[in-house]
Amino acid sequence: MSAPTTHIEGEARPRRRWPWITAAAVVVVAVAATVVAVTSTARPQADPAAVAGGAPVRGGTLQFAMIDFQRSPDVHAGSNYAESIIGNNVTDKLTWQDPETGEITPWLATSWEFNDALTEFTFHLRQDVTFSDGTPFDAAAVKANFDQYARGDERLGIKPNGAVYLPGYVETATPQPYTAVVRFSRPVASFLQASSFTANNQPGFLSLSTLARSAEERTDPRNVIGTGPFVYESWQSQVSTVLVRRQGYHWAPPALNHEGEAYLDRIVFNVVPEGSVRTGSLTSGTVDAILDVQPTDEAPLAAQGYPVVSGQVGGADIRFDFNLSLAPTNDIAVRKAIQLGWNRRAIEQTVLSDSYRISTSVLADNVEGYVDHSATALRFDQAEARRLLDAAGWVPGPDGIRVRDGVPLVVKLLGINNLVVNKPAYESIQQDLRGVGIDLQLTVVPIPDSTALRANALTDWNIVAGNRSRNDASVLNLTYNPALDNTAFLPADLPGRDRLVEGLSRLETTLDPQQRREYAKAAQDLVLDEFALTNPVYTPSQVIAHAPTVHGIVFDAQARNHFVNTWKSPV
Repeated sequence: MSAPTTHIEGEARPRRRWPWITAAAVVVVAVAATVVAVTSTARPQADPAAVAGGAPVRGGTLQFAMIDFQRSPDVHAGSNYAESIIGNNVTDKLTWQDPETGEITPWLATSWEFNDALTEFTFHLRQDVTFSDGTPFDAAAVKANFDQYARGDERLGIKPNGAVYLPGYVETATPQPYTAVVRFSRPVASFLQASSFTANNQPGFLSLSTLARSAEERTDPRNVIGTGPFVYESWQSQVSTVLVRRQGYHWAPPALNHEGEAYLDRIVFNVVPEGSVRTGSLTSGTVDAILDVQPTDEAPLAAQGYPVVSGQVGGADIRFDFNLSLAPTNDIAVRKAIQLGWNRRAIEQTVLSDSYRISTSVLADNVEGYVDHSATALRFDQAEARRLLDAAGWVPGPDGIRVRDGVPLVVKLLGINNLVVNKPAYESIQQDLRGVGIDLQLTVVPIPDSTALRANALTDWNIVAGNRSRNDASVLNLTYNPALDNTAFLPADLPGRDRLVEGLSRLETTLDPQQRREYAKAAQDLVLDEFALTNPVYTPSQVIAHAPTVHGIVFDAQARNHFVNTWKSPV
């Protein structure tokens, strides 16, 4: 296994191989005609001491600042970057996804097999793992977690946070104490990747005592018990979350080449919304590391000796998802004109740093199956945008904004400001679109405000902007299939709707690498070209600057951070 991705500004990122069928995976002859057994052989990772130039030192507190805050200590309910990063250090997953190759490798599961229909996945578990309350992690714990994760518990106020990642979930059987068999009513090729998923609403394992608690009770961090390398010490909403090292932890993913407990004694996640204050906190020594570094601060911080590292977020890029049930984005000419009408190169030069990439598809280019659309649907062609609008009856008005049947071409966008480049990128697009006669009106607000406003997305917003972390091409099915999550509000009578459903659903039917690449290409063509459901903007990154005394911060396949390898050298 290669070392964790710690991309330094300007470094080229290698292309990924297909997640599960790779040279590093050993495919074993099936014990039955309908079962394929897979055992993943992890390559040794670089020793963090060698990377940092010294032996790791145990002890110390990492003061870590970020733009957003944890709304609840319940890791299943966490729906932002802050919550997923913290959750990754309190809980573990069945598997680990290599951030370079996409390969799925062991973690709490030592091996697994699946049937040909991709409806049944059997995991063989480690037998030495415990929750921090001393209770065992076993097949019964897997069952209880997946049951609640997929179905929720109305009595406890627990939502089915994982239903979208476990579509068609039927049950988890426990034929042996350390064997869990997860069954679905339909093929779910992406489930192996979901078993390693580390982003929003992640499937980190919680103790049976936690699962019995209500949503309100889980706002007390003492009630949220995981198997991870850290445990909660305290949580103060909108202020800080404090984690302390878990005593006796010794089951980090083999890919991380880490033995025993975490090095740090404590991590303090500080909420610092203002970018300039985060940067000042780092340079003054108040904190040791900051997330959400402003692009304009990256080079100055690096010049002052602060390492700047980043991880590219695999999944569906930051993008404008169109509402097809609301005028004027129910007009494909308007949607295509928005795709064509803005200068991506200008945003690269004026808004993004080298840590980010401008979108050339709806998929990030580090997701296997990505296809470049920069010369087709996503080219910069204002002349074609104007021609499309002319042909659709949108004529220039006296102020330059186009009008049809007396109605100006106003497009209302709802976005979130939790990523530092969102608003300036959207403002650049807004300015360019005025040049083709489109009035893009921006509402870019914090996540809680966006969540409240999004409740009326069907009737109030032509565009909802955001991204979806999921390092697998199935993110397209998850996002745009109207039978699952009808992001585009496709009308039931939309011509070709069934073809879209069929094309996206195929992504879940096979793990054959070539077939999945073909299905992924067809899905991108449908979403971008034929239906124009979205306007991708840029590939987000998690960008961290830290003191030279900090070592071993890991970015995983969703660019979330794990601190089991992190340590601080003596000052």
